[in-house]
Amino acid sequence: MAADIGLIGLGTMGAALALNIAEKGFDIAVFNRTTSVTEKFVADAGDLGSRITPCETLEALVAALKTPRAIILMVPAGAPVDEMIDHLLPLLDTDDLIIDCGNANFHDTVRRAAAAAERGSPYLGVGVSGGEEGARHGPAIMGGGPKEAWDRVAPIFKAIAARFGSSPCADWMGPDGAGHFVKTVHNGIEYADMEMIAEVYGIMRDGLGMTPLQVADVFDRWNGGPLKSYLIEITGMVSRAIDPKTGQPMLDVIKDSAGQKGTGRWTAIEALMLGAPATAIEAAVAARNLSSRVSERAEGARIFDLPAKPVPAEGMIDRLEAALLAGKIACYAQGFGLLAAASKEYGWSLPMGGIARVWRAGCIIRSAMLDDMATAMEGGEVTNLMFAPQFADRLKRSETGLREVVSAGALARIPTPALAAALGYFDTMHTARGTANMLQAQRDFFGAHGFERVDTPGAHHGPWGGHEA
Repeated sequence: MAADIGLIGLGTMGAALALNIAEKGFDIAVFNRTTSVTEKFVADAGDLGSRITPCETLEALVAALKTPRAIILMVPAGAPVDEMIDHLLPLLDTDDLIIDCGNANFHDTVRRAAAAAERGSPYLGVGVSGGEEGARHGPAIMGGGPKEAWDRVAPIFKAIAARFGSSPCADWMGPDGAGHFVKTVHNGIEYADMEMIAEVYGIMRDGLGMTPLQVADVFDRWNGGPLKSYLIEITGMVSRAIDPKTGQPMLDVIKDSAGQKGTGRWTAIEALMLGAPATAIEAAVAARNLSSRVSERAEGARIFDLPAKPVPAEGMIDRLEAALLAGKIACYAQGFGLLAAASKEYGWSLPMGGIARVWRAGCIIRSAMLDDMATAMEGGEVTNLMFAPQFADRLKRSETGLREVVSAGALARIPTPALAAALGYFDTMHTARGTANMLQAQRDFFGAHGFERVDTPGAHHGPWGGHEA
């Protein structure tokens, strides 16, 4: 029997996604460059193996599929995707669909989609979030490409996606690179959310002298309130974990040098290119980069000898909760602002409310607040998530906590870069008259760039360097 869909690449994510597809009742043909990987995958699939057709060659994979064919690529981003497409094209018919479900740079997806359109062939770039667990049991799925191509495979993607209530967390975001761009911004928000949680943990550990178990108790409690989310939940779990080798708290034996695969960096780059402030995300990316400079930081500790100091304990846990809440709202506001800027720049008409709905379950940044965000962003009337009434009210209640936590961290020599960036963004966005008038005066002085006046329209120059006011 011909398979409903094909999949190439049986790494961690590809294997999990293939099993998810088979479990939901679809027949799938699979291929991996290393045949032994394919054989082991099918052997380990158990009862699901009856729905899986292992293929030793690309030719066999193509022959095993129903026409018009649909093939998912789960290979490393970049050149490997282009190489696989080049290998596939001679074997496919014009209406066969290639679907890149990896963590692609959306610029690559735009290029590949344009090439496919020139061939008259469909191409989808689909963002898949949720890690291995999500891929296996229900990820959040963000489709990009021709709507008719998405509609062809939407029944499969919606069947395997996570669910919020009865709604599948899978939807079409827009043409060409829209799906992968939404996934990129998702990952940027993820970076900032994780960094702010880590900064709060740092104040608990270094400013309050709390043990990992005490930290775990706090995060477990917070997960029952407005901060309820996947990341808060797992923070409690990792804080409680014990290293089986030493018997010490697991957090105490993990080196403080964070890895990254590049998607957060892409988010920061695109924000800068589009002129859309994403300061909390930029700070989180920089913090990961700084974390890798372990020996340099040790040298700094030796030279300056400025250890962390205690922070005032009374009420600090409540302030930390408020700080995370306010920081999270500011971070999401920046993320949606970046999505809006890209939507305008690339003509995508991204569905802001729909994006928030897709993120409500399955993905790493899923949280209780996303349902309210979906409601707030629906229809496009809100220009900034912070201005939506329900989030403005939350910020009014929590911004003092954010301010006090950032201040306490600064006085105690405990870094809070992402929280501080979120605070700076919030303060800027509620300041009707800022200080850019000084910047404009400086620019006009050294470069005659001109400026606008508050009382007279048009371009003007100042009374310096021979210019008249």
